[in-house]
Amino acid sequence: MAGSVHLERDGPIAVLVIDNPPVNAGSHAVRKGLLSAIATVEADETCTGAVLIGAGRSFISGSDLREFDLPLDPPQMPQVIAAIEGASKPFVAALHGAALGGGYELALGCDARIAAQGTVIGLPETALGIIPGAGGTQKLPRLVGRPEAIRLIAGAVRVPAEPALALGMIDALAGGDLRAEAVALALSLAGEKRRVIDRPVPEAEGLEEAVAKASHRARPHVLAAIAHVRAAGNGPVADGLAAERATFQHLRTAPEARALRHIFFAEREAARGNPDRRAKPLPIDRLGVIGSGTMGAGIATAILLSGRPVCLVDADAAALDRGIARIDEALAGAVRRGKLTVETAATARARLQAGTDLAALSPCDLVIEAVFEDAGVKQALFSRLDTVLRRDAVLATNTSYLDIDAMAQAISHPERVIGLHFFSPAHVMKLLEIVRATASSDAAMATGFVVAKLLGKQPVEAGNGFGFIGNRIYAAYRSACEFMLEDGALPHEVDAALEDFGFAMGPFKVADLSGLDIAWNMRRAQAATRDPRDRYVTIPDQLCEAGRFGRKTGAGYYRYEGGNPLPDPQVETLILAASDAKTITRQALLPQDIVLRAMAAIVNEAALVVADGIALCPGDIDVALVNGYGFPRWRGGPVHWALEQDGPALAQACADFAAMAGPGRRKGDLGHLRTNGRVTR
Repeated sequence: MAGSVHLERDGPIAVLVIDNPPVNAGSHAVRKGLLSAIATVEADETCTGAVLIGAGRSFISGSDLREFDLPLDPPQMPQVIAAIEGASKPFVAALHGAALGGGYELALGCDARIAAQGTVIGLPETALGIIPGAGGTQKLPRLVGRPEAIRLIAGAVRVPAEPALALGMIDALAGGDLRAEAVALALSLAGEKRRVIDRPVPEAEGLEEAVAKASHRARPHVLAAIAHVRAAGNGPVADGLAAERATFQHLRTAPEARALRHIFFAEREAARGNPDRRAKPLPIDRLGVIGSGTMGAGIATAILLSGRPVCLVDADAAALDRGIARIDEALAGAVRRGKLTVETAATARARLQAGTDLAALSPCDLVIEAVFEDAGVKQALFSRLDTVLRRDAVLATNTSYLDIDAMAQAISHPERVIGLHFFSPAHVMKLLEIVRATASSDAAMATGFVVAKLLGKQPVEAGNGFGFIGNRIYAAYRSACEFMLEDGALPHEVDAALEDFGFAMGPFKVADLSGLDIAWNMRRAQAATRDPRDRYVTIPDQLCEAGRFGRKTGAGYYRYEGGNPLPDPQVETLILAASDAKTITRQALLPQDIVLRAMAAIVNEAALVVADGIALCPGDIDVALVNGYGFPRWRGGPVHWALEQDGPALAQACADFAAMAGPGRRKGDLGHLRTNGRVTR
């Protein structure tokens, strides 16, 4: 039976085995099975205690999120936990794999907790727009103190077993046979109950600092979690549990939680790629990177951090030295932030092989080129690599915009060519677009997904088209924002409106950060093929012609003092002159108008991306924009947002953007965004 609980015996100890593959989600069937098994244990006079353990690869990885859009059928998790706490016999939670959310709350209801090596433990509910709802905010503070509980819960922190033991989140770490050691722990309790809920909340310093840090720019559900943790122990336990549950029930059906559940499932689906792909990935023990600039060095760093060796090649020895220095600084930064120890950083650095000869790449199973974004340069490199690499080695390009089919024509086995589009900084950013060219084999594509998993990236499959998914949509968004400069807005007004909407950074701050000259070079390369009837904004070109390339030159759309962006009267003068040159009568734009125009451009292009087969499904667009472009996760992505809006009004805004942009911009059919399932190619 799906979601079953098996009751076994190990001497006087009952062993309740939770068996709900693949990750033992805490479904209704699991809760019902647990409640029945607990009653059986309590009624059995020959049983002196019990162990809860998961079958397969996890204890309980969390609740079954598919139930959250519906009324939760009883028994709910608090009822199961209350049965454990109310039992006369001690219960031990034997944790392995993942014990997260409701799974860890179930463990907190037990009298002791023991975990296998490699277990990940925590209460990450705030990442899904909710709070722990089965006692987590009231019990975790009793084990670790309020400041630490706030850090863990508000930050949705997943804690490995060894640090969890040090914090007091678990009582023991298994050295070998988890089940046997859990049974021994249950026997050692000798019938004694040690309920977490009976413990006082320990006094700890730093509460106000923890609250202030966790509250900074926090969403309402995070603030609610902080409030419940802060209240733990200040009144009757039953009142604290009831208040927590009421907040949980209110939040789980709220729009923000629905959006976060959507992106959770969309990310999981995106990581699977094309469902019809059956080919096995190729082995990738040895990886190579060509080009030691910002992207190449970042990709090499990501590989080193994954525990794999990498061969970094650059024909320019001086550039190679600069690239190695970037890698060293990235590793040193990880040490400063506590992500690595000095020893692990040194071990990672020792895995780097660097040189100027392409022949060093000959043993590699997969090579990623990250050289200058020029079609001729990349095609010439591919032609040379055709004589260097093994015929079964996968060759990936990190291009952002260029035609991968054209590159693949330069080698004799184009089926081994794919795109692996990283985002800067490559060792930090989660998104990885895996691009399928016309000839790309299923095995090569499957290998790309293995690389994403190895590097800890969120993969999204994309078809070979200008800008793929993310950059194509972002280009439309940037155009809409540039139109608004001519029509009546200033850079800081556009940025403020979109940051208030939830973007991590407004488009003009982003442009200054990445460097205005990068997009300028691309625009100049496309000038000969641009339709003169399309609306073209010259403001960014004029900024570049004035030497204003952004942060790196101290001036772009903003001027910079001490690293802070400040509105610049010179830019305002330039913008007003640009409007006058086109005889545009400027009109002030309200923040809601700015948001609608920007989102209409994104949504319109998203519909076209689906219609053109560049994205496998609409959800992949949400994954790409959230993980690579600063779109607010709590809004679920632009497609999810669009489907929550007034359809006719949004469709009209999309049509207005397409008409404003000129004949080269098509109007998207928003019906494509309602497509269910994944397109196969």
